[in-house]
Amino acid sequence: MAFNPFEEKGMKLEDQIQSWSQLNVQPYNKMEIDPYTRTRIILMNGIEVESAIFLHQLARHTADPELKQQLAMARRVEQQQQKMVNWLIPADESTLEVTIGYEQVAVDLTAYLARTEPDPYVKAALDFALLEDFDHLYRYANLLEMDANIPAQRIVGEMTEITPGRPTIAEHRHPFDEVRKPYDSRTADILTKLHVATIVAGEQQTMNFYMNVGNRYSSMVGRGLYLEIGQIEEQHVTHYESLADPTMSWFERLLLHDYNEAYMYYSCMESEPDARIRRIWEEHLHMELGHIQADLELMQRFEGRDGRELFPAEFPQITIMQPNKDYVRQVLRDQVYLSAEGTEFVPMSQLSQDARYYWYQNRVNDGQGFVPSQNVVEEHVSGKGSDYRFESEGPHPVEEFRTREAVPTGIHRS
Repeated sequence: MAFNPFEEKGMKLEDQIQSWSQLNVQPYNKMEIDPYTRTRIILMNGIEVESAIFLHQLARHTADPELKQQLAMARRVEQQQQKMVNWLIPADESTLEVTIGYEQVAVDLTAYLARTEPDPYVKAALDFALLEDFDHLYRYANLLEMDANIPAQRIVGEMTEITPGRPTIAEHRHPFDEVRKPYDSRTADILTKLHVATIVAGEQQTMNFYMNVGNRYSSMVGRGLYLEIGQIEEQHVTHYESLADPTMSWFERLLLHDYNEAYMYYSCMESEPDARIRRIWEEHLHMELGHIQADLELMQRFEGRDGRELFPAEFPQITIMQPNKDYVRQVLRDQVYLSAEGTEFVPMSQLSQDARYYWYQNRVNDGQGFVPSQNVVEEHVSGKGSDYRFESEGPHPVEEFRTREAVPTGIHRS
């Protein structure tokens, strides 16, 4: 059924302030939680963190005291929403177990967005990073089984395969080669705008998470793995954020943020099997609808524009967390050996010997033998005879990566 966010008045901002007892929610049972309920919680936490960061940036770029006050009220509510969502994660789910959930989000969210993305260049950007997050899931899964004897397939519910993607060692590119071409907000499809907003928030939250928890790991190889993949997540934030149109006004971006939040809560509500969690998504949807009404007033006041003319009156097809095994395998077959040069995605074999890529590779992989993403699999092979993987759909689609006793780098020089 069509849903028009502009016709819904939602909840007024002053009615959205909640008490500590309301916010301090009972966490889920990690042994019983649906894997995609976990991923929705991780994603919506990231969506709310992005909102809070954006609202702070907007407040720092205005001298209007009334606007600052309204942004402070909206930000306080967004922070309360973030606390409620994030507090659903239980303390007995270890940082590494939660990390597996983060990477399942990255794989299945990115794959679904790519499958439904109407802009060919944005789709190519999604496919490109998909294979890298897919490999991160594989590396962390090897660390999890090696250190805690926990098979990651239990956490992902066997919904997502776990096997090598584009090897993390091959993902280290010069910063210049992470900047992409932006879409044009005047002509871009609404799905493109929502997809970019969502994936930026998701990748930024993963970056922030690894920045803060990576030094809590006990072993040096584990600390190194968070260090290395955390750097790739910074690359991914650069990669995705540069897709957004930088010429959009502050108030257009404000409305886009809240439109996207409402859309994502609506998507979560429509696909959530857990009744208790579904009620949270529904409540937060009504809050975001109230934010949209406030945004419309701000845009009219400061820009003299009707924000309803900039966005569709009905939400597009919802974003769903679901298995994407066949799609990921197809992208693996076709794109595992891609790299980037400037704003374009190119076969690694076409990079010249003096390309920035190899200069950067030589700086970070300095020949001392410590590349954590390689070492973690080498240690697993050394201790257990082979790597850890979960391949429900048959052997790896790329022959080089079918071996389970070695660790290919995936770096193919011209």
